[in-house]
Amino acid sequence: MKIRSVLLGASALAMLSMGTARADGELFFYNWSNYFPPELFEKFEAETGIKVTLDVYDSNETMLAKLQAGASGYDIAVASDYMVDVMIKDGLATEFDAKNLENFGNVAKPHDTMEYDPDRKYSVTYLWGTTGFTYDADATDGELEQSWKEFFEPREEFHGKIGALNDEVEMYNAASYYIGVPKCTEDPAEAQKVLDVLQKQKPYIAVYSSEGTIDRMSAREVTMHMQWNGAAHRTKESIPNAVFVYPKEGLTYWSDHFVVPKGAPNLENAKTFINWMMMPENAAAASNYAGYMNAVKGTEDFMDPALKADPAVNMPEEYAGLLIPGQNCSAPARDLRNRVWTKLKN
Repeated sequence: MKIRSVLLGASALAMLSMGTARADGELFFYNWSNYFPPELFEKFEAETGIKVTLDVYDSNETMLAKLQAGASGYDIAVASDYMVDVMIKDGLATEFDAKNLENFGNVAKPHDTMEYDPDRKYSVTYLWGTTGFTYDADATDGELEQSWKEFFEPREEFHGKIGALNDEVEMYNAASYYIGVPKCTEDPAEAQKVLDVLQKQKPYIAVYSSEGTIDRMSAREVTMHMQWNGAAHRTKESIPNAVFVYPKEGLTYWSDHFVVPKGAPNLENAKTFINWMMMPENAAAASNYAGYMNAVKGTEDFMDPALKADPAVNMPEEYAGLLIPGQNCSAPARDLRNRVWTKLKN
């Protein structure tokens, strides 16, 4: 989840906003920042002749807002599990029958189906992982408890040294797990409890940002950061003793998916790309770069051994019961969550 971004030029952005048709041989890709290996784009272009242009966002909600505003020039968007549901229900996804693509047989169970797209008419899994927090064991006084308490009610040594994701869903959900409130609550009193936790934590926060979490930890600008597990893995390249925590109260298990937005100008190129990404060598390259697991069988021979050795990625079996799947909350619950987040950030 993810800043080594390649941004669209002004002319391309203008074309996207107008929904201008593209010539053959192009693909406009909308993704989280720092979440796809540039060299894999180069390989795809060399093998297919299709030129890829990348635009990036920092949250599912940012991506959704742009599509809802009428940006119709994207051929592929990467959406998290619950956002796939939103896009389908809002008519923002194009049906392309992923199961009919040549390489769909490479998709491993249970990723061949999905709660929000059981027949895989609209999506294919890209990568999947978990959301916890990481701390620098070399810069802290003793081992931390496996609990969200260390993040939301931190020790004084972390004052001004904590990075939080600028993501209302991830932050709200984690606080909900910590205090035992349903993350899709429609009860204002329960939402207030979540807000109380977030406001109490706020003085300890150095920054709310979903980008640059690896660089921020590596530069030791912060000593603790809410992170996706792949970012935690990549943090260990510069801080070997960084620890990714699996909180005992539970943590979100998520998956990200390739979706073709409504009005995609290059549908066949999008299908070519998605089919190409279901080849084991290509899926493994994405995992090795981003630090998350993929959904394709046969990738083991191409995977970085360090991924398999890192408990942040290859989760110990005893933590399996802590995983909580993503959930698309009701409209009243989403509105309540948004009001909590807005009040926190103002």
